[in-house]
Amino acid sequence: MMRRWSAPMLVAVPWLVGCSYVPEDEAVGAQAVVPWEVCSADAVALGVSPVEPSERSRSMAAAPWGLLFVGDAPPTGREPWVSSGSHGAGTFLLRELVPGPEGSDPMDLTRVGDRVFFSATDPVHGRELFVSDGSPEGTRLVADLWPGEEGSFPEGLTALGGLLYFTAGDPEHGRELWRTDGTQEGTVLVVDLDEGPEDSAPDQLVPEGEGVLDFLAQDRGFSTRLMRLDVRTRHATEVFRVPSERGIQGRPTLVGRRLFFVAGGAHGEPVSLMVTTGGAPPVVLARFDEVRSMVGMRGRLYFAASAHGAGGDLELWTSDGSPQGTRRLRDVRPGREGSGPEQLVVLGSQLFFVADDGVHGMEPWVSDGTEGGTLLYADLVPGEQGSAPRSLTVTQGLLFFGATPDGATYAPWVTNGLPGGAASLDFLVPNAAASDPRGFIRSGWDLFFTATDAQGGRQLHALPFRPEPACGPRAF
Repeated sequence: MMRRWSAPMLVAVPWLVGCSYVPEDEAVGAQAVVPWEVCSADAVALGVSPVEPSERSRSMAAAPWGLLFVGDAPPTGREPWVSSGSHGAGTFLLRELVPGPEGSDPMDLTRVGDRVFFSATDPVHGRELFVSDGSPEGTRLVADLWPGEEGSFPEGLTALGGLLYFTAGDPEHGRELWRTDGTQEGTVLVVDLDEGPEDSAPDQLVPEGEGVLDFLAQDRGFSTRLMRLDVRTRHATEVFRVPSERGIQGRPTLVGRRLFFVAGGAHGEPVSLMVTTGGAPPVVLARFDEVRSMVGMRGRLYFAASAHGAGGDLELWTSDGSPQGTRRLRDVRPGREGSGPEQLVVLGSQLFFVADDGVHGMEPWVSDGTEGGTLLYADLVPGEQGSAPRSLTVTQGLLFFGATPDGATYAPWVTNGLPGGAASLDFLVPNAAASDPRGFIRSGWDLFFTATDAQGGRQLHALPFRPEPACGPRAF
């Protein structure tokens, strides 16, 4: 008898029979706590090569009408595609924005309400902002901010309060912060921090509730500033400033009302973990040689860090927003080498991450936020080799990831977070030894991911994944 992997989740239970596809925003019924589960032992190969998501560019976005993704097909090049997954209308090219093999190269797909925004390039407008409602005619240019072939190069696309905020350049203002409602008339400059054609180059946008947007900006190349924008009045306030050569590293992390960020690090100096609450002057919490992978859980920040002067001893730390409450959670690998925690994700009230304790190799670990509750979750490949988990993704109360049994090939795994709850899904894809799954994302009632085929090419797959009543007797 096959195992059943599920997790409780508050959802709208649809009155359906079997595994019919219903877009996520069309589900109807009574509110109840029901588990989501894998409905089938077979993932469906969708027959198209996707452009894979990366830290630099989001190439997939879930919408009420399906999964919008960037497909790369020889006749058209990179263009927007849409898929209903294992059921429904199917998988098809949504619109060829640039006819011919060059393609429009969509990037930074970002959902706002029932639409998806992205940047794309055409020979007339250069790289500009586009939007799609899931129909070919509704997939269109939003505004030509930099007229002609130059392009405004929209970046940092961020949803907030039903609008899209982004950074872009135009001849009059340089590169500044903009927002749009999806129409040309509703696409407006939010604030010109460096008046005239000079750039303030806003970056790393972080929504804070419905009325505030935090972001980084430059001051003529001399300083990096942490800014706080009241989106209702469009008034931006400087929260913190540091010389550009030191800078602020990466994207700040919001935990409740506290905004954590890392500053400094030039010329081998330590970096400072800092926090600001509601735009108040920031406080230095601690100094480190290195800080990585920050995530919030139950009001605390969790992150990987190497204490100042500790060399490469990278371990798991936590902070409650005070200097005295910033501490190492557990020394997983005693000594100067460190366990190297990475890929921190939150599943319910547990923190999952990948680490090497020097005995088991890189394996999944779990923490409840206490030293005693920070433990090896599963030794998937016994011995020092480890399973090297990657692409950790939480959706509907389950954690999906890829793991390798031999250091060369990867197979998909899933866990509900309970002890002994990890299970291999290596039977999902034909030629599973070469499947190498990654890029997990749920859209509607399917879990999409990319995997290699027998020829080594990467294809998009859909795995039926539904609330328990919708799976029917085929669930396992």
